[in-house]
Amino acid sequence: MGWESNEKQAYHVSLITIIGNIILSAFKLFAGIFANSAAMVSDAVHSASDVFSTFIVIIGIKISAKESDKEHPYGHERYECAVAIILAVILAATGIGIGYSGVRSIITGNYAHMAFPGILALIAAVISIISKEVMYWYTRAAAKHINSGALMADAWHHRSDAMSSIGSLLGILGARLGFPLFDSIACLIICIFILKAALSIFIDSIKKMTDTACDDSLIESIHETILRQDGVICIDCLRTRLFGNKVYIDVDISTNGNVTLYEGHAVAEKVHDEIETLYPEVKHCMVHMNPCEGKIPVVKC
Repeated sequence: MGWESNEKQAYHVSLITIIGNIILSAFKLFAGIFANSAAMVSDAVHSASDVFSTFIVIIGIKISAKESDKEHPYGHERYECAVAIILAVILAATGIGIGYSGVRSIITGNYAHMAFPGILALIAAVISIISKEVMYWYTRAAAKHINSGALMADAWHHRSDAMSSIGSLLGILGARLGFPLFDSIACLIICIFILKAALSIFIDSIKKMTDTACDDSLIESIHETILRQDGVICIDCLRTRLFGNKVYIDVDISTNGNVTLYEGHAVAEKVHDEIETLYPEVKHCMVHMNPCEGKIPVVKC
């Protein structure tokens, strides 16, 4: 799938989740007000914030999809990492906010004075959990398909909202059963899960911005592909680096030193084309040739 179609798919997914969040936020706000549930009103505000985060994703993907220019000769893919980092921070702030509200309720004892919520709030919480989980899996699948860190971060933002709704559900159930403390305890557990997801997204984005090498399985696969090409005697050096959601490769190969320049160039070109064809995530493969001097095959650095 080309980058242009990836961008269109990201827009399509984002538009659907924006519409879904607007409808869901309005319904939860209505339910929270008329069912006398402060937890559900807060949950509605959380869902509304997801609309803002999705707009950030759209902007990031739009910028990262721009062609290379004079100021950015290697492209703009790292802007998507920057967006993912911003969303990771927003996600962490959301988790901390949920955790803080739980701790504050436990310390101050505010949970003991919660109003008795109506059944509509309970229904809204269940609908919210199901809806946000669907948004999470839908966005996550698209993020994996187009290898988008920003879209994956947005998927986890949807799941954080689902977790928040679980907290609301437990709080509403607890209040209706005479145990309002359940809401505060659930907030602390949800906080831990959200912070873990935010940290994972943050670390992954930092790796993609600091020229970290690809994972060993991909390197080994690329290594084997290069050695299969006619004319390649051995690999003197193979380097990979992540650049946003793309990969750059620099490889030194040894070939017969007695061939003509045209023949040697054909070998290098074959390696280059094969790598960029078989591995869509590879944006560019730079091939350097050395004359063979009795080196041992399968050498990596």
